[in-house]
Amino acid sequence: MIHSQAESALSRLRTSRGPVCPPRSGRAVSVIPSRRTVLRGAAAAAAALPLAGATAGSAFASSPASAAGSGGHGAAGHGTAGLGRNVLVFDPSMGDAAIQAQIDAVFAVQESNQFGTERYALAFKPGTYNVEINVGFYTHVLGLGDSPEDVVINGHVTVDAQWFDGNGTQDFWRAAENLTIVPPDGLERWAVAQAGPMRRVHVKGDMILMPSPPGNGWSSGGFLADSVVDGQINSGSQQQWLSRNDTIGSWTGANWNMVFVGVQGAPATSFPTPPYTTVDRTPVVREKPFLTVDRHGAYHVFVPALRRNSTGTSWAGGRAAGHSIPLTEFHVAQPGDSAASINAALAHGKHLLLTPGIYPLSAPLRVTRPGTVVLGLGLATLQAVKGNSLIEVADIGDVSVAGVILEAASAHSPVLLRVGDGHTRRSHAHQPTALFDIFPRIGGAVPGGTEVSVQIDSNDVIVDHVWAWRADHGLDGTVGWSVNPAGVGFLVNGDRVTTYGLFVEHHQNYEVLWNGNQGRTYFFQNEHPYDVPTQSAWRHGDTNGFAAYKVGDHVTDHHAWGLGSYAYFNLNANIYTDRAYEVPDTPGVVFTSLMTVCLNGPGGGGILHCINNTGDPVENGFGTYNMKSYANGVGTV
Repeated sequence: MIHSQAESALSRLRTSRGPVCPPRSGRAVSVIPSRRTVLRGAAAAAAALPLAGATAGSAFASSPASAAGSGGHGAAGHGTAGLGRNVLVFDPSMGDAAIQAQIDAVFAVQESNQFGTERYALAFKPGTYNVEINVGFYTHVLGLGDSPEDVVINGHVTVDAQWFDGNGTQDFWRAAENLTIVPPDGLERWAVAQAGPMRRVHVKGDMILMPSPPGNGWSSGGFLADSVVDGQINSGSQQQWLSRNDTIGSWTGANWNMVFVGVQGAPATSFPTPPYTTVDRTPVVREKPFLTVDRHGAYHVFVPALRRNSTGTSWAGGRAAGHSIPLTEFHVAQPGDSAASINAALAHGKHLLLTPGIYPLSAPLRVTRPGTVVLGLGLATLQAVKGNSLIEVADIGDVSVAGVILEAASAHSPVLLRVGDGHTRRSHAHQPTALFDIFPRIGGAVPGGTEVSVQIDSNDVIVDHVWAWRADHGLDGTVGWSVNPAGVGFLVNGDRVTTYGLFVEHHQNYEVLWNGNQGRTYFFQNEHPYDVPTQSAWRHGDTNGFAAYKVGDHVTDHHAWGLGSYAYFNLNANIYTDRAYEVPDTPGVVFTSLMTVCLNGPGGGGILHCINNTGDPVENGFGTYNMKSYANGVGTV
């Protein structure tokens, strides 16, 4: 049955990408046509709902995490944490029915709340729970054990798309981690689009990555890391997917670009038929830090150790290697905290935990101490409200920045996240800084602009899942060629930078500009800007458009695996980009498994070459082009 559903959805996916949903009532959104279809609303209506029955506040009546005053605002004392009203901490003693009621109340608010301001974390203390968890927008589901096996959900942890007529291509901004999931029917559903990571999870059954019927069944994700799936993963309609350091029973399904790095049980490379690209070992990685609670009720943040040439999960042999930091060593920030107060805590040696909510900042957060952890819960969202940057990490090692949305909420921010400051020869190979689940957003919820979304000047940085998104749809007044301008999406000037899961969409300059040497990318997904008004507005020199992924002309060593770039020019303005990928022709620059897609109709335009001046066009109607490899001027099809 699953197989037939997947085939049906894939058939539709290959033949139509136009809008399928009628207008919905509620808060107005931009009417720019979108490949994903335009969300017409219910965001305000959903946001206005209180938590049904038990409120978020009452969730804390039985939880030590409710003690916001213990240790004072922004601090953690006596083993308890002031995590705010939007972290719901559950204990098995609360009873499954009471827990289920609060989970359902959160989902009622968040199911279709795509551009709302609510943020939630659902945190489960070690134990077993018989509950069903539907995961909506800005909802972070996390276990608080040392191991995923410490928190067992006898039920589903589900992302579906019935809020959007079965279209999962807008199932953004949500997460699940550090759990064991035992689906009663043997099937776990995680039908996400971008910015929907699942990490450090054990699924005792099969898993499917597309929405349930009815509806069109589209999906566009995604990212699975440090996880075990005992059974089969069926990708269904997923356009693209990265699995990293997982152990799986088997995999079935493919569409455009499926990449496996350090995955036990992965299919062999067969790109493009089917489009599987498999790298046996992960060269260098740290897993994302995560929140735990011990048997005395004290909270800690566990920071996994660096691994090299690894396969499978970090916890396969028991507790993962790494170190634990008591939450008393963190500044526990809450919405309303200023950049000045947070920076004062960082300057005094504190780590930073960002509890769920919106943080308007008029100055950047400055990380200057090696080993600092900045960890967001519940998709905590930093907003640049004064044309400022949001996070600036000095040229230091061993920093972790994880789990945040970075939003341009004013015009002309120079950069949203920057690591380092200018060219340097300093090596951080033994203690690299790492970025996890970083989601820059320009437009959609609020108007704003930035010159660069993420800039990396330091060497040896590890980037583990980024979605840098210039919005193609959103609330009225937040989307338009000059309303939410964004230059370069991901700029790398440092050497030996490694990325896993690099998603960059709709920026107006190069989506990725990579000037550093010895860079490595494992999986890239891109869409060019939809809303280019004229060719002259998107041109530099004699070149039409900008490459989605540009390797600097002076670079002599760069490797990338599993790249997809898509065009959907929706204004019928005959817009072209000369190439999707642009690289120097030198033996040390090698691209493996690369492809292009045209999704717009006649009169829209398209992509003229896959890489440099090599590869057939995809234009004016649905089409794909695949290339097995490219190096030193030679493409292999």
